[in-house]
Parts: sequence; structure tokens; C-alpha cells
Amino acid sequence: MEKEWITGIEGVNLKFKRETLLNYAMNRWGLNKAHSVGSTSELIRTCAPSKYEEWIAFYFNKAKQKKKNGISLTKEYITMLGQTLYIKLSEVVQKELISINEEECIDYAYNLVLNRTYEGYITEIETIYGQLESAIDAKIEPAEDSWDRTYSVDFFVKVFDKFIGIQIKPIASGQALNQYQWIEMHKINHRRFEDRFGGKVFFVYSTKSSAGKKKIYNIEVIEQIISEIKRLSE
Repeated sequence: MEKEWITGIEGVNLKFKRETLLNYAMNRWGLNKAHSVGSTSELIRTCAPSKYEEWIAFYFNKAKQKKKNGISLTKEYITMLGQTLYIKLSEVVQKELISINEEECIDYAYNLVLNRTYEGYITEIETIYGQLESAIDAKIEPAEDSWDRTYSVDFFVKVFDKFIGIQIKPIASGQALNQYQWIEMHKINHRRFEDRFGGKVFFVYSTKSSAGKKKIYNIEVIEQIISEIKRLSE
């Protein structure tokens, strides 16, 4: 008799009807982590099996929990993991699901889409702000709201009685950067800033590395700002 919770199969890999929930609980309680089931990726590369049966035999012969004095792993242990998973879902998760109400879901949706996006944006700008301040060895200060509206400037560097404007623009990884477009959009405001305060306005574009670390995309702007500081200091 076929099991109703199996929806399909790819090779030996089974597709489960409620895989999202099962995967959530496995990850939440670390039941699939190396400390629990050993380093499966490392083990299968060491085994380099040509058949599924070779991998099964190798795993149960070699696999150990990746922690001090980790136990050897057996079929009975995997069964116990499944039983633990069932307890977590049927007792802990089920109680949590029952306690969720509509208002909580609405609050979460609003927070995820708007609040969290905003905080991520602000964090990215503050990270770039710190990197830039260190690179140019000068204090960068946030511009007042009226400067943002009138001059399209987020931050400034004061050089004696003059000011340099800075605008930070986060861009998505791999996104085409059209600097000309940004410059044209704000050209009038930036010219107005330069006429009044003596210094140029610079765009600083931020992006994330493959490791997720925020960094300055157009690093050449650092030398340009330093040169401008020197010019205004003469």
C-alpha cells in the first residue's frame, strides 16, 4: 500500500506532502545538523558511491555524531530522530499553531514586508557609512532633512567653512549600475549644493559580497572624496 504522505520520487529521493513543515522542524531543532547525523556531505564524498546500497553501508559503518565522544549512527538512531521529529511537530508546533491568531499574522506580514526591509536598508547604509568614514579618515555627519529634500544629500563632510555632500545608494547584487542615470536625476540639486557650500556631491554605491558582507561598490569614490577634501583644504 502506498503511503499517502509521499507525493513523488526522484531516483531514491522521496517527495513528501508536508515537506515544508517537516523541514522546518528538522532545522529548528537541529536534527539534521552534523552534530546529530554526522557530516553527510563529507561522508558521501569520501565514499564516492556508484550505487545507493554502497552509500547506505558506508554511512552506517563510518558515520558518527560530529561532537566530542559522538556516538556511531545506526538505523535505530535515525528511527529515533523521526520519533523526535513527530513529538516536536505534534506537541510543540501544533500548540504554537493553535495559539496563532489573525491579528498576529497581519502584524507579521506588515513587519516582514515593510519594517524589516527598512531596518535592513538602514543597517546597510550605516555599515557603508562606517567603512567610508574610516577610508577617508574624516568625520561624516548625517545631513538634516531639508538638505535631503533641497540638495539630494544624505551625509556631509565639513572642511573648514565648506561642505562635501555624500549620497549612499544600496544596489542589488548583480544589478546593472547606471551612474549616469543617478547623476542626471540629481544634477540640479547637487549643482545647487556645490554653489552654496563649495564642495562636490559624491554617490557611494553599496552592495553585498557573495558572503553577504556589505561593501562599497564604486571604491574609486574614496580617492575622489579624499582629493576633494585636499582641494577644499588648500
